[in-house]
Amino acid sequence: MKIIDGKKIAQEVKSEISKKVQEWMKEGKSVPHLAAVIVGDDGAAKTYIDSIKRSCEAVGFNSSIYQLSANTTEKELLETINFLNTDDDIDGYIIQLPLPKHINTEHVVAAVDPRKDVDCFHPVNNGKLLLGEAEFLPATPYGTIELMRRSGIQTEGKHCVVLGRSNIVGKPLAMLLAQKAPTGNATVTICHSRTPNLKEVCATADILLVAIGQPEMITADYVKPGATVIDIGIHRIPDSTTEKGYRICGDVKYDEVAPKCEAITPVPGGVGPMTMTCLMLNTIHAHEMRK
Repeated sequence: MKIIDGKKIAQEVKSEISKKVQEWMKEGKSVPHLAAVIVGDDGAAKTYIDSIKRSCEAVGFNSSIYQLSANTTEKELLETINFLNTDDDIDGYIIQLPLPKHINTEHVVAAVDPRKDVDCFHPVNNGKLLLGEAEFLPATPYGTIELMRRSGIQTEGKHCVVLGRSNIVGKPLAMLLAQKAPTGNATVTICHSRTPNLKEVCATADILLVAIGQPEMITADYVKPGATVIDIGIHRIPDSTTEKGYRICGDVKYDEVAPKCEAITPVPGGVGPMTMTCLMLNTIHAHEMRK
């Protein structure tokens, strides 16, 4: 059984990015600039934004954080977006979701310049993804595909079951796996909470990719012997036996499922580290398109 080391692979990709940025600097060229917008003071969102800043520093990017108050109006947020769209120094930016309820998320996402949409949320970029013409890929599906590619997991001719149908992970991941590409060419089934005989369907998968959002939902009886299992979920659940009073787990009951697999991602340390890394890759691409 192979444990897919997302931390190691993410570090390899970051080293590649850093080397490219250093070469640009030696040539006197500009370096990528990634910005992030956060509305409100949600702790988890702030942690993610802080990790973006650290990641940018690690690879040599410039970064800017736009921290707006929770009572920021939609008009004020759209003005910030317009500024980011027109600032030639900024290659790409993300808007941390979810937004406060008084702001229409669809209006905000539609206002982003697709050429700077490194989170790949804009309808134009989603449409290009469906057509196989994407400039950017959503960070978590991108990270999942890249993790499998660099781990030598072949998708061509395999039956991939994607458990979860979110616009951020499940749907775009299914599209990438089905595309005519070396990292695709799979036969893909999308499952969700309303799928009849869910266990039986999952157990037909050569590669089971889980983004259902339920802690440790996937047990051994969901998995075919010798399958590859990619756990995209992450949860913090109470655990009085640990020093911190909680533990981190995924959507897969790892200790029970792992012995049945040919390969599996751990949580933490699997897909998670690749998400941020692929946001960096999208920013590199945005910078190259604008050079």
